[in-house]
Formats: sequence, structure tokens, C-alpha cells
Amino acid sequence: MFINKIIAILCMSVVHRTAMASIPTKDLVNDADDWWRHAVFYQIYPRSFLDTNFDGIGDLRGITHKLTYLHDTGITAIWLSPIFQAPTDNFGYGIADYKDIHHDYGTMQDFEELIRKAKRLNIKIVLDFVPNHTSDQCLWFKKSFSREKGYEDLYVWADGRIDENTGEWLPPNNWNSLVYGSAWSWHPKRQQYYLHHYSAQQPDLNFRNPALIKAIDDVLLFWLDKGVQGFRMITTNYLYKPSQLTDEPIRGKTNSRDSYELTENIYSRNQSEVLEMLYHWRSLLDEYSLQSGGPSRILMTDAPNDLKLLAHYYESDEGVMGAHIPVNFLLLTEVTDKSDARDFAFNIQKWLICMPGGHTANWIMGSHDQPRIGSKFSLDSVDPMNMLLMTLPGIAVTYSRKAVHYIVVSFLIKGEELGMQDYRAIKWQDTKDPVALSVGPKFYQSISRDPVRTPFQWTAEKNAGFSKAPRTWLPVHPSYLEHLNLKTQLDDEKSHYKVYKSLIQIRQEPVLREGRCQVEVVNKWVFAVIRSLKNHRSFITLINVGSKPQLINVFNILDDVKHLRILISGVYSKYPVGTLISGNNSITLAAHEGIVCQLGTTNAMTEAAPLMFNPGTHSIPLPGKSAAAGGVAMVSDWGSTRHGILTNLKSAYVTIVSRKKCSSLKDHYGRAIKSSVVCVYGMGWDVCQYDFGGPLLSGHLLTGIVSWGDACAKRKSPGIFVYIAKVRKWNEKTIQKFEKY
Repeated sequence: MFINKIIAILCMSVVHRTAMASIPTKDLVNDADDWWRHAVFYQIYPRSFLDTNFDGIGDLRGITHKLTYLHDTGITAIWLSPIFQAPTDNFGYGIADYKDIHHDYGTMQDFEELIRKAKRLNIKIVLDFVPNHTSDQCLWFKKSFSREKGYEDLYVWADGRIDENTGEWLPPNNWNSLVYGSAWSWHPKRQQYYLHHYSAQQPDLNFRNPALIKAIDDVLLFWLDKGVQGFRMITTNYLYKPSQLTDEPIRGKTNSRDSYELTENIYSRNQSEVLEMLYHWRSLLDEYSLQSGGPSRILMTDAPNDLKLLAHYYESDEGVMGAHIPVNFLLLTEVTDKSDARDFAFNIQKWLICMPGGHTANWIMGSHDQPRIGSKFSLDSVDPMNMLLMTLPGIAVTYSRKAVHYIVVSFLIKGEELGMQDYRAIKWQDTKDPVALSVGPKFYQSISRDPVRTPFQWTAEKNAGFSKAPRTWLPVHPSYLEHLNLKTQLDDEKSHYKVYKSLIQIRQEPVLREGRCQVEVVNKWVFAVIRSLKNHRSFITLINVGSKPQLINVFNILDDVKHLRILISGVYSKYPVGTLISGNNSITLAAHEGIVCQLGTTNAMTEAAPLMFNPGTHSIPLPGKSAAAGGVAMVSDWGSTRHGILTNLKSAYVTIVSRKKCSSLKDHYGRAIKSSVVCVYGMGWDVCQYDFGGPLLSGHLLTGIVSWGDACAKRKSPGIFVYIAKVRKWNEKTIQKFEKY
């Protein structure tokens, strides 16, 4: 409670809101089209995903080829790092042509095919977009330094000033760039300085020029017409600069005259007009969605460092909408391997409390610039951190801490589902990161971003199945030869990938999509995320972030709970899925262990939660591939372990068992366990302890139907379901045959 009060005071000025004076733009688009509110985003760094033309560089065709994998995993949206034409030395973050595809990645036709296939699979595509600056190779810049009419002021140009002591020409002010040195460079043809917050090859655009805003709008509409569902706007806090170009106050935290940290940087970023530009872009996207129909086109942006500004990134005081998703980096930047449970709880609550009412929270723990979870923390932290990301809520909170329904948006960075690690042993001669190259061979390893960007590890074959080229653009991490590749993890009984897929499946639960949230610090190293929703069974995620085992009694923080039933445990956990932990017992969490549990009173179907119905009837998709052993599924019916008729439809969770294991459990099962069936059980018992033949749902797919087993409720006797994926073609053919009737 104390933590909540402190955070609330920090956010008070922006969370205490006035009544809306005008109709917010969110009313323009039907809420039913707000697909992003429950999306699972997957960020792809195209150069490192999959190479299909054998040049050692990932490409768009590689992404298209693997869309089915992403769909089967449960990914609903892809966030692509820059794919626009740009010089290779900055990998897309200094754009030369906003309306063309980088030649390393393919052609516009390749992109259009990606959009078509993604649409068939109901996967949305969102593009990284860099509006603050372009490449110095951009035609706009060439026309600007030549003072061509209409382009003269498209960039930030300024005259220099004379040093009164030496008579030398100096830059217009004392601003430094983010990559070291002055933020100003002299252009000999223009005979003026131009501003660049990043490298001299990335000149800043001038957003005080209406012609530029119109040009950027035209680019956005171009890609919307191509079928993208939105944009993540990068470095928006630098868009506007004061007309006076005033010197920044000196901070005194460094003696380096070339460091960005030398000054306060209060004039060169976070100008009030930045918010107006976000509102303008949101209006543009909403208007496009309204006129063109279909799902909402969304605006993402990096959240402000100062959370006092967060509310206005979402919307103005008058209710004008801003970004749908200001990307939350708190769990990326504010927690480390040295953080304890209090640090995690504080940074979770800080965002939830500071965020204004009626909006959507989001969580991210990695990026193409930051260490992967398996390297930042440890390999055994991969599963618990993914558990955290996938069971945290988005929450609407006002200053009075009134809770309403929660909404979840989760981000997954390429490779985190496998537990991929950073490759810090990349040699100097293989280094590509321009920032690392700028500091030389002695210091490059400590700052290089290349280790985070290594190719995706698909198989244990050469180059991890990423490319058939003799040499890849960055070396592949040698861990792919062990268990850190997708093929091995698909085959393993339990793996990081299967844990992550189970998390996506269970995330479809209304409790995790819309339920309330309570974050509790159990002890210094263990914290709990408790999710609850009226008429639903509650969930709890327990995570030990410490390096030693922790013995805890979690029932001290739970009211009227008699037991926990483990739904998901990590690869290294001693707790099998389905384990029942009674209120009389303590729980030992191993170092860096996490578990996701359901709260309840008994494991029997008679005491399971009532199944909630939607007001309408909706179709359910059928699976196209085999269900993964170890995954979580749900059964529902009027089943019981006792005689008698139940009046309420019930549901319960069970575990998918491999056919090999299923066959070995009962001798007479052996011949019957064919590819046309799928085995499941709960806590080692026959599935008919839970049901009498209702549907088997795995995530959002109808995986099985009609069960049988050997003697209801006998131990180690799994229930057998007809496996829908194997009879799908027959089913579709039969339906077509009888459609005429």
C-alpha cells in the first residue's frame, strides 16, 4: 500500500483528469475492431529471421515462409524493425526512401505477398517508422542542401556562431548528439550547419514546416494502402526543437564535452508540440480506418521517460486520442539480475497507477538493442519472465485507484520463446554495429548490439537453419547445436517454446484478459501476480527472482483458498503440470523459478469453475498441426466423479500427453493409441474424472472431441480424444458433400 501511495503522488498531476470537453477520436472506430487490445506482438529483426536467397541475410520471403509457425504459436501481430531503403551501415534507422523496400530484404512484391499471407492467417503487420530523421542519402536531404524550392526548410538548418576569443566558427549551440560529439555538422554546399540527434549521416527533419508533415502523412497513407495495420513511431520525443535553439543548461554529471549527458537536454526533446503530432497521427489513422473499414490501424510510440507525461501520450486533457500503445520499457530498463521482488513489484505498479483510465497497458523485456532475457538474467529465468509478461494485465487506474476491467498487450522479441542468448564472443572482424565500430577493437564488446541481433536458431543444422550461405551476416550463437533451437524444442517433452505456447493458450482465459490484478511481495525474492474476475476461478503467478530456493506460504496472502493447482511450470521445475498444493503445505520455489496456478477448493470437476458463455455464438477454428505434448488444454461438460446430474456446465484444465507416453501407461492402451487420437489427463488421473466427452480446447483451437478411457478416475489412465487435426480434411469434405441439403 505504501508503494502505491508514493507512486500515486508522483502521477497525481496527470492521472486526476477533468471531464472530456469534446468527443474523443476513439469513438470514431468500433471497439469490436480493436484487435490490438488482446494481441500478442512478435518483434522481428528481418536481417536475422530467415534467409531464403542464400546471401546470409534474412529477408521478407523468410518471414512469409515462417508465418505459419508464428500463427501456430499463437502470435497475432508482427512488429517489423525498419524495412525501408536505407544505407546498410545503420540497418534501416536512417531512411533513404520511405516508399521502397531495402534491397537486402527483397522487393515490394515480396512485401505485398507477406501482407496477403498474413491477412489469410489473421496476423496483423505493424511497421517501425522513423519520423525524426532520414539518411543523408535521402533525396529530400539532397534537395534541401541544394535549397531546391519546397525543400529548403525540410531539415533543421542554422548558421554558426563566432567564438569571441578565437574568431573560430562554432555550431549554433551546445547540443550534443546521442552518439557522442556535437549534434551539428557543417554542410559545405549549403554553407550552414544541420542538426542530427544521432549520427551525422542521419539529419533531423523540421516538423515546424507544414510541408514536411504533409509529406510524412503521404508516406503513412502509402503503407496503409499496402495493408499494414499501424506504425511504431520511433524517437518521437526529438521531433520538435525550439525556434531559438537555446543552449542547454550544464548538468555537471560528466566532464566530457562531447557526451550527451553533459547537458540537461530540456530544449532539444519533449517539446509540447510532440503531443500535438501524436494526436494528429492518431486522427489520421482513425479517419483511415473509418473510411476504409476493417480493423483499427494503430499508433505505437516509445513511452516518455518521465511518467508524468504518460497520460498525455495516451490522450489530451480534452479527450483527443494519442498513441494506442506507448511502449512500456520499465521492465527492460529498470530491473536487472540484481533486482529483488520489490523492484519488480514497484515497476509494475508504477506503470499501472500512472496510466490514465480507459487505456491499455503493455509489457516488454527485450529488444533488438537490449540483452535477451537468457543473458540479462539467466537461462533458467526465461520461463518465469515469460510467465510474468503473459499473465500481467493492462489496467485502467485513476488517482483514487478505482479498478475496472484490464486489457493485455504482450510483446515477444524474436527468439525469446526459445530462450536464445546473446553471443558476446563475436570477434572484432565480424562486428557490424556502427556504434561498436566507432569505439574501436579495445572497447567494442562492452557496447555492441550485435550479440542481441544474431540469427534465429531454427534447427541444429548448419547456421542453425537460418541460411544455407557459407557465411551469415552475423555469426550464429553456437548454443543452437545443443537445445536452443526450435526443432529440438518442438521434439522435447518439455521446452521453453512449449512453456511459452502454453502461456499464450492460457492467456485466452477471461481472467487473464480482463481480470483485476494484485501484485504482492511475498518476501524479498518472491512476488505474486494475482488475477481475479467475478464468476471465474482466480490465477496466481509466483516468481522467485533470487539465486537461492525460497520456502514460502503463499496462502497467507490469499483469502478463502484451499489449494493451488499448477497449470504451467518451467522447464527446470520439479512441479509437474497438474500438481495440487493444499493450504496446509508450504511451497519451495527453486532459484529463478516461476509457476502459474489456478486457485480453488478441489481438483474434481464437480468443484470446477462454471463455464461462462458469450452473448453470441462464434465459430471456432480447427487445428492444422499436432498438439504439443506438455501443453495445457481445457475440457468442459456436465461431468463428475460421483453419480448424479450436474445442472451447471463446468470446465477444467488438463495436460496433453505424448502418444508414446500414453501407450506405455497401460498395456491394453498400446494398440489403440494411433495418430488419430490425442491423450490428456489431469494430475495423473483419467480425464473422465473431469468430463464425460465434452470438447477439448487448446488455446483458441478445437483440438479434440469425444473421449474414452480405462475406468473413470483410475490413476495414470489418460483420457483419449478423437484428434481433430487428423480428421479435419474428412470433416471438411463431408460438410461440402452435404452442403446442398
